[in-house]
Amino acid sequence: MKVAVVQTDPQFGEKRKNIDQALHVMRSVSADVYVLPELFASGYNFLSIEETRSLAEPFRHGETYNNIKQFAVDRRCYVVYGFAEIDDDALYNSAGMIGFDGKEEVYRKIHLFDREKLFFQPGNLGFNVYDTPYGKIGIMICFDWYFPESARTLAAKGAQLIAHPSNLVLPNCPNSMPTRCLENRVFAATANRIGTEDRGGIRLSYIGQSQITSVKGEILHRASSDRLEVFVDEIDLTRADNKNVNERNNLFKDRRPEYYV
Repeated sequence: MKVAVVQTDPQFGEKRKNIDQALHVMRSVSADVYVLPELFASGYNFLSIEETRSLAEPFRHGETYNNIKQFAVDRRCYVVYGFAEIDDDALYNSAGMIGFDGKEEVYRKIHLFDREKLFFQPGNLGFNVYDTPYGKIGIMICFDWYFPESARTLAAKGAQLIAHPSNLVLPNCPNSMPTRCLENRVFAATANRIGTEDRGGIRLSYIGQSQITSVKGEILHRASSDRLEVFVDEIDLTRADNKNVNERNNLFKDRRPEYYV
C-alpha cells in the first residue's frame, strides 16, 4: 500500500484557499491513502464558538467534504482529513475518511487539547477500525497520541495503520510515535501542518515534522519543520499482524489487564 502524508500551511478561515492548496499538493503524487492534517481547511486557532460554528460542516455535506470526495473518486483512493464538524448544535474536532468505493467514516477527537475544550465537545464515537481495500485503518487526532490507550485500543481492534491528522505545537510527538508504534506493532501516518496563527493575542506555531512510522518504531520518513510538502512510502500492512516479540512473548497475549489501573 502506498500512503501519502500531506503537510500543509493553512491560513485561518480561508477555507477555499486551504482546500485548493491541499489538493494541489495531493495531485503531485500517486497513493492509495492520503492523510491530511487536523482542521486543514478551517485553521485551528479559534476565538469563539460563533467563529467555530461558521467554519464547521456536517459530515457528508459542505465544501470540504465535496472536494475530498471528488478527489477520492477521481484518484481511486482513500483520504483521511481533519475538519470542524457540526452535528445538530454540537461541534466536534473530527476526521473524515472517504473512499473511492463509497466508504465514508467519521471519528471525533476524544482527547481535546487546551483551548479546544472551549469550542468542541469531546468525541463520543469511540476508537474504531475500518476495513479498506488496502487493510485495516484506525484514526486518532493529534493529542490523542499522548494517551497510550488510544493507539493500544486501535491496535487491539485490529488496526494495521493509524492515520493521525495533527496540528502539533508541542515538540514531543515526532520522537514519541516510534514508541506508540513499537509497543503496538502498528504503522502510523502523522500528518501535521506548518506555519503560525497569531489571533486575539494567542500565538500558535506548528512544528511540521509529519512522519510515517513503522511497526518496529522506525521513522520511515519525516518532513521538514517549515515547508509545505507531501511524501509517499510503500508499506506492507500485513507486518502489523505479527505481535510476537520473540518465540515466547506476544504483545497482546502477554497482557495482564487484571493488574492494570
